[in-house]
Order: sequence, then C-alpha cells, then structure tokens
Amino acid sequence: MRQVLVTGFEPFDGERVNPSWEVVKKLNDLQLSGVNIVVRQLPCVFGKAIEALNSAIDEVDPLMVLCVGQAGGRVEISVERVAINVIDARIPDNAGQQPVDEVIVAGGPAAYFSLLPIKAVVSGLREAGIPAMVSQTAGTYVCNHVMYGLLHRLAQGNCKAVKGGFIHIPYLPEQAARHPGAASMSVNTVVKALELTIAIALHTEQDLAIAEGTTH
Repeated sequence: MRQVLVTGFEPFDGERVNPSWEVVKKLNDLQLSGVNIVVRQLPCVFGKAIEALNSAIDEVDPLMVLCVGQAGGRVEISVERVAINVIDARIPDNAGQQPVDEVIVAGGPAAYFSLLPIKAVVSGLREAGIPAMVSQTAGTYVCNHVMYGLLHRLAQGNCKAVKGGFIHIPYLPEQAARHPGAASMSVNTVVKALELTIAIALHTEQDLAIAEGTTH
C-alpha cells in the first residue's frame, strides 16, 4: 500500500505542546483513500528540521507529504500557497539560533508554490463546516523553512511525481486559555480537517490521471 507522510513539530516558544504534533500523531497508521498514513515529528530547529524531513521521505517513499505547523493567533485552518527562500526569525529556534535575512537554499528559487490543490482543499473544508482559508504567507520562521525545504526536495528529478504542501493550524483550546483573546480549534476538528485534506488531494490527483488516460 502506498503511503502519505504527515509531519508535525515539537513544542517551541515556551509552549507545553504543539498542536501540530498533538493532531498529527493521531493519524499514524490510519488507512484512508487507499493509502497508509505515516507520521513523524520534526524538531523546531533550522537545518535539522529539513534534515529530519528528508530522512523521513527517504524512509517512507511517500506519494504525498503534508507538513503541519502551529500558527497561534490564526482563526482558521490555513492552507499555505507559497514558501519563500528567506529565514528571518522573530524568536530563537529550539537550539537558540535566530538567523536574520538569510536564505534557506543558496542559489535556490525565490519561492516555491504548494503542490496541493489548495482551493479545492479550502472549499472542501468549508463545506464540512471547518473554517479554512488560503494563506499567502507561511511566515519566515521554521514552518516556512520546512515548506521551502520540502518543495525544493520535491522539485528534484526522482521526486517530481510526489505532491506536497503545508498547513498552519490555530492553538488548541488549552493553549488559547493561556493567551486571552486567541482563537483555538479542537484536536478532533483538526484531525478531521487533515483527513479531508488528504482525501481531497488524492481524489483530485486520481481525477486528473483518469482525465489524462493514465489510469484505468
């Protein structure tokens, strides 16, 4: 059975949990739309996060990679459109690094666009009653770093058939309780959102393949 790789991050910036990992770990070994989901936790550390992601891709050989990160303060599931070749860290990462105005890949493109059907995903989530939006910025911290690293990897020859993208999610309710006025979303709602995202992305790819006469 083919596999989908889904990643979340360890906690950072003083938080006890990271909602991305609390949600993603519940998807491990789930069989959905004819694929098996494999999950991995990434360190919130520049450089090491991409190394861990690349190792997971080598190990899993996925047909799709979905990376998930925390965006405290956002009110919806944010399906990211673009990753830029910039690191500009507002706060240190978990190793104490705080790069400013540095590139992620020397000589790399200024930006990469998501390989997921982002508007179809947003539409599907909204139809299911889950607040969602297309986001035009993944920021300049470790989440953008990972999204850019993922798409750079997938642009290489032996990975061009693999789809990939990034989703930001709000705080969990227990986190928002410590940030008065911040939005939150429950684990169960985000789990449903990620399951739908995977199903929509895979279904879209199957439809395209059928239309092009490449499947039977």
